[in-house]
Amino acid sequence: MFRALYLEQIAEKTTAASVVELDDSVLPAFESNAVTVDVAFSTINYKDGLAITGKSPVVRKFPMVPGIDFAGTVTASDDPNWKTGDKVVLNGWGVGESHWGGLAQKARVNGDWLVRLPESLTFFDAMTIGTAGYTAMLCVLALERQGVKPDAGEILVTGATGGVGSVGVSLLAGLGYRVVASTGKAAEQSYLQSLGATEIIDRNTLSAAGKPLQKERWAGVVDTVGSHTLANACATTRYGGTVTACGLAQGMDFPVTVAPFILRSVKLIGIDSVMAPGSVRNEAWSRLAKDLDREAIAAIAQRVGLAESLDFAPKILSGAVRGRLVVDVNA
Repeated sequence: MFRALYLEQIAEKTTAASVVELDDSVLPAFESNAVTVDVAFSTINYKDGLAITGKSPVVRKFPMVPGIDFAGTVTASDDPNWKTGDKVVLNGWGVGESHWGGLAQKARVNGDWLVRLPESLTFFDAMTIGTAGYTAMLCVLALERQGVKPDAGEILVTGATGGVGSVGVSLLAGLGYRVVASTGKAAEQSYLQSLGATEIIDRNTLSAAGKPLQKERWAGVVDTVGSHTLANACATTRYGGTVTACGLAQGMDFPVTVAPFILRSVKLIGIDSVMAPGSVRNEAWSRLAKDLDREAIAAIAQRVGLAESLDFAPKILSGAVRGRLVVDVNA
C-alpha cells in the first residue's frame, strides 16, 4: 500500500482531490521499460495547481495522481538502463497529466523518462530545483547557445519570485550576468537581491499594452509570464538579443508585431521542458548540479507534506507562493 494524492472527476469540469491509500497493484502498467520508484520528494508547480484545483483541463484522463516531477530510488525495473537502488529524477513527459505522477509514495513510469540524479544533489535538492529549476536552466542554455554572454548587457527575468524566476535569477547571477528581476511583489525586493538580482522593477511596467518598438535595454530575457509582458520584453530587447519564453502566468496571448524581429533581429526561443530529449535533460541537470548555489536553492524552498498540497494548490495559482514548494510525500 502507498499514499497518494488522488484526483477524480465527479462531474463535468469538476475535480475532487484527496489523499488516499492505494494498493501497489493499481500502479500503471507498461508493455516495456517499466520502472517502479519509491518517491522521496515531489513538488507543486503551477501546472499541478491547475490539476489539483481543476481550474484548467490539464488532466487528460481520470483518475489521476498529479505531480509533474519527482525524485526517488528505483525498486524494480524492466529497463536494462536502470537497476534497483539507482537514484533518479523525472520531469515532464505528461506525468501528472496523462500518466500518474509524483505526488505519491510510489510511481511507475517508462524508464526512458528518467534522468540519473547527479551525485552532488540530494533528493531534496533535486526537487527544490524541480521542473521549475530545470526549465530555468533550459532558458540559460538557450541564451548561451545564442551567444548571450555575461558582458552582453542586462538580462530580464519576469515572474521573478516564482519557481522558474527564482532559480533563473540565481543561476544567471552566479554565472556573472547582470540580472533585472520583474515582480509584482514589492515586499520581496530583499529576497530577489539575495538571489543576485541587481535591480528590481515593477511588473506593471511590462504588463500593459505597449508600443511595437520601445527603448532598447535587454541583451536577453527569461520570460515566465507571456501575454503583454512577453510582447513588451521583445519590444525592449536590444539589437540581436534573445528572448526565451517558457510560461503563461499572464496569459497565452502574444500581442506583438514583427517589428522587433525584422528591425532589431531579436530572437524568440520557445522553451519546452515536457518533451525535451534525454541529452538535453542530462545536460541541464549536470549544469544545475555544477552551477546552482546550494544556499540559494535552500532559500527558495518551502517543505510541505502530501496532504498540505491540497491547501497550497490554489495559493500557487493566485501568486501567493514564493519560490518552490517541495513535497515530502512520506510526511
